[in-house]
Amino acid sequence: MEGEKSVAELLHSDFQIHAIYISESFFQTNSELIKKGHFEYELCTDDELSKAGTFATNNAAIAIAGIKANTQLMLDKNEFGIMLDQIKDPGNLGTIIRIADWYGISKVVCSDDTAEMYNPKVIASSMGSFTRVQLYYCNLKKYLGSLKEVPVYGATLSGENIHHCKFQTPSFVMMGNESNGISEELKRMLSKEISIQGFGKAESLNAAIATAVICDRLRNC
Repeated sequence: MEGEKSVAELLHSDFQIHAIYISESFFQTNSELIKKGHFEYELCTDDELSKAGTFATNNAAIAIAGIKANTQLMLDKNEFGIMLDQIKDPGNLGTIIRIADWYGISKVVCSDDTAEMYNPKVIASSMGSFTRVQLYYCNLKKYLGSLKEVPVYGATLSGENIHHCKFQTPSFVMMGNESNGISEELKRMLSKEISIQGFGKAESLNAAIATAVICDRLRNC
């Protein structure tokens, strides 16, 4: 992890931190948490941090932390969850994680071929939300087959207007691939197809923006 925001969020999370490399100013701001942590830390210059990381400039921190196990996620009684089918763009995935965090959604189930959550672009675009939102990667067809009485609403171009739909809890909303949408195989397993009504001439919405619009409806229906 690199950058002030991501590493600061990491210090407040349950991730296992192995070591952090930090500027003097970052240490002064976060000294209490750093001193309490069971990890090594080393003060570095801005130039050293920039050379060690992928950011063009980094005047704050770089951290090394353990990757969490890929643990199956199931929804509790009053929860909403998000499913992602082949979301390929790391920036989209990171933004979706951030959106989920904003709307209090902590569980995201991803197809095996969705972008990797530990991709640096995912971490950066999540703006620290990766520490609060859990992701589970799996075969979505098998996962859908294991669900019992949990509706799955899929975002398509021909579904029911989200403003006419009453969402149940617990339930999932599935978002599809940026170019092709939800695969036909998974579409047949949906409880209901839903859509965002458009008024202009754009062909479609960005996957992350569409997720935000639907999440807002989930919380205000």
